[in-house]
Amino acid sequence: MSGSRHITLINVFFAPNSFGGATVVAEEVAGALIRDHGMRVTAISAMHRTDLADYTVMRAQAGGIVSYLINLPRGRSYVEVYDNPRVTDAILRLTSRLEPDLVHAHCIQDLGAGLMPALKAAGLPVILSTHDFWWLCERQFMIRPDRRYCGQDPIDIEACAGCVEDIARARIRHAALREAAAAADVITFPSRFAMDLCQRSGLAAPRLEVWENGIRGPGPGFFEAQAARRAADPRLVFGYVGGPSQVKGWPLVKAAFEGLGRDDFKGYLVEGSLDERWWRGQVPSLMQGNWRIHPRYDQNTMDSFWARIDVLLFPSQWKETFGLTVREAVARGIHVLQTDCGGAAEWDGADRTAMLRIGDGPERLRAAAVRLLDTRPAPPDPVPMRSFADQARAFAGLAGALL
Repeated sequence: MSGSRHITLINVFFAPNSFGGATVVAEEVAGALIRDHGMRVTAISAMHRTDLADYTVMRAQAGGIVSYLINLPRGRSYVEVYDNPRVTDAILRLTSRLEPDLVHAHCIQDLGAGLMPALKAAGLPVILSTHDFWWLCERQFMIRPDRRYCGQDPIDIEACAGCVEDIARARIRHAALREAAAAADVITFPSRFAMDLCQRSGLAAPRLEVWENGIRGPGPGFFEAQAARRAADPRLVFGYVGGPSQVKGWPLVKAAFEGLGRDDFKGYLVEGSLDERWWRGQVPSLMQGNWRIHPRYDQNTMDSFWARIDVLLFPSQWKETFGLTVREAVARGIHVLQTDCGGAAEWDGADRTAMLRIGDGPERLRAAAVRLLDTRPAPPDPVPMRSFADQARAFAGLAGALL
């Protein structure tokens, strides 16, 4: 689909108030739809400002895209987080004035699922995109209170009683969100794993599609910078991006490299927090090798990090729905030591039989790291990955089928 079609994009955050991976996808795809397909995109998102009245709508513009931000108050009720009539009414007033051809509900937690049936009742075609398990799991990522992966497949709300504070209200939420999602014309998922699990768990619509996220590939001069760094210092360099989180596998990384028995390598831990709290006082002196903290990076600066490492450590202990970091690494010819963690393992050329398993102890990760240090295999060839432009092209096809 191309031409002057008007898409209203609804995402929990959007420029000039950006935060999170889903927002990166939303902004990049919106820009590609405008640039490559001649579409018009208007965004609706949330903000949290104490200097404005609750539910005030503010108009802003960034990157050539007009954005309407709805001011959400702190302390909203349990129900208002997933179904807020005041947000739904604000969005209906906006779409009535904007008159879009299609609404893309991209990542709408906090804005509430009540807008789905309301938009459908208003006669608007709706594409709903899921990014995690918010639609089926009150805790959003299927992580239990003990910080371990839930592992349900399919998800049975009655089995959630040990995780949620109130199973009765969790049942109501579960039923309401499944009903709201069914109002979409199309539901998209970032991976086959995510789609299959959600479908088995009762998330349904007339059409379900895998709509894989794009990535920003290596920029000009990346491989030259990578080669120059490797020539200047032949030591293998490991990198870890997941933060001091159990579900991202940090305890495994820490334990594996504390018992490695050698120091002939380097390592970087990426500071991903906004306030630089991830690694403050967290880097253990017992970890062997020369480990350093790498500053937070964004889409425009990430090549400076990727050019510094040879091996990405990705021992995730939950089933990821996509795995952006893994794809950014393999697109740049970087070894990946990862678990077979759902959508993060769905990249071309991935050898799932050689991957770590969720629940493995640090011994397997340590052995894999030692094997790389001992054998020093040649860097893998970069694997072509879907770009944001490719992702936008796929969305244009989905939209065209509805219009």
